Amino acid sequence: MMNEQLLQSTEEVEQVVYSYLPAEEGHQKTIFEAMNYSVKPGGKRLRPLLMREVYRLFGGTGKEIEPFMAAIEMIHTSSLIHDDLPCMDNDEYRRGKKTTWVVYGYDMAVLAGDALLIYAIETAARAFQMTDNAQRVGKCIGILAQKTGIYGMIGGQTADTEAEELPEEQVTQELLLFIHENKTAALIQSSMMIGAVLAGAADGQLEALERIGSNIGLAFQIQDDILDLTSSLEVLGKQTGSDLKNHKVTYVSLNGMEKSAEQVRRLSEEAIAGLACVAAQEGMPQADTRRNDFLEKLVEDLITRKK
Repeated sequence: MMNEQLLQSTEEVEQVVYSYLPAEEGHQKTIFEAMNYSVKPGGKRLRPLLMREVYRLFGGTGKEIEPFMAAIEMIHTSSLIHDDLPCMDNDEYRRGKKTTWVVYGYDMAVLAGDALLIYAIETAARAFQMTDNAQRVGKCIGILAQKTGIYGMIGGQTADTEAEELPEEQVTQELLLFIHENKTAALIQSSMMIGAVLAGAADGQLEALERIGSNIGLAFQIQDDILDLTSSLEVLGKQTGSDLKNHKVTYVSLNGMEKSAEQVRRLSEEAIAGLACVAAQEGMPQADTRRNDFLEKLVEDLITRKK
């Protein structure tokens, strides 16, 4: 039942995301093609899914969430395009397809990543036309920008890139935690916080969701590091062993496989328990129990995934 619901929800989210992609026409047609090629290969759609379900958890029913759902997926895709470049991870496969730089060239891949990043903000701003509560939309754009930029995803990517040049003994747990909390967890935090803000959640609930998003992001990244060592191109749809190839220090290389798997389990349990506490907080609109169960199961499945 969960698999059917997840499949249906993912398809619904994809339709929303696709509806905001640019038409492939005009003198700049190539950049539109590269952008759309990068977004469309599929994927888990974790971030827009989390955003929509948190929005619903807090009683949201409008359409103003949809531009933000598309925007967060565009930003995530932008980060993947840049991450795959030869100057970064030098990966040739993503989601079972050739990466953007392989298909469109290095220069066009850089432009496609940049374009998606900017177009995401343009897309999110469309929410102003879909609600009377401009203050909430403005607050969400602020969250999106902060969690994407130098104090979020890009800041984490910067530290990650520089860490590859450091001797292994200088890559500490503290540095690795900073990288994961910003490079991976920041967009997950953003997804959940935006869903809550647009639905009218209180500041205390927002702070709780930021902590939960941090746990989900850390667990997701550690599981990703585990799969990079234990899975295959056929299963994951992307090259494995890249961390080892690039001499990258990961949570697994620092702490071992057993401790890493235990940390994934602990963070997952804390995140799910946190969601239940947020849902029970006084003053929150009455949530649909089934929907709450779906959100919690979604988090569990995404963290403990095998691909």
